[in-house]
Amino acid sequence: MDEEFSDQEGDTLLRLARMTIGEKLGVRADENDIALLEKELEAGVFKKKRGVFVTLQMNGELRGCIGNLEAGETVAEAVRENSVNAAFKDPRFPALQRHELERVSIEISILTKPEPVKYRDKNDLLSKITPNKDGVIIADNRKKATFLPQVWEQVPGKEEFLSHLCVKAGMRKNEWKNGGLEVKVYRVESFQEKTGNFGTDF
Repeated sequence: MDEEFSDQEGDTLLRLARMTIGEKLGVRADENDIALLEKELEAGVFKKKRGVFVTLQMNGELRGCIGNLEAGETVAEAVRENSVNAAFKDPRFPALQRHELERVSIEISILTKPEPVKYRDKNDLLSKITPNKDGVIIADNRKKATFLPQVWEQVPGKEEFLSHLCVKAGMRKNEWKNGGLEVKVYRVESFQEKTGNFGTDF
């Protein structure tokens, strides 16, 4: 995919995420740093509407991951909202504590628009998914789940990837083999803080 965001713009979003979480924990950033960040966020690229996920990791393990698949907000707004949600509202984890802030590393994933996958059977579906590049969404009635492309690092096999995704959605692990599931794929631009040990959303 063509890159829309530079490394410098990714760094701006990472700083925004960290400042937003810190502020909720009572850790106020330097006023000059806040002013500089707000100035940087005036750039048009941050006003684009995209799906965004924010992932928190600590000691190489997932500590929170929340996002939106559809482009309902600007990138800057989505980073603000999902930073707070990942830190304090992921139901799999207790709310982040102030003493954990320095040990947490942040990753931001900016999504392309999810595209439906038309497939005839399980083999056709497997042929239309690209490991290490595609994020995948599966849905069936009220059950729905996604894995970001980074999950391929932990689950490199296509069949295993889809089976784990079905389990995440609350389905039987082999449900994807039966056909009938709604499947969409997307790509991401991801930006990760350069310090700490990093795990993957799984």
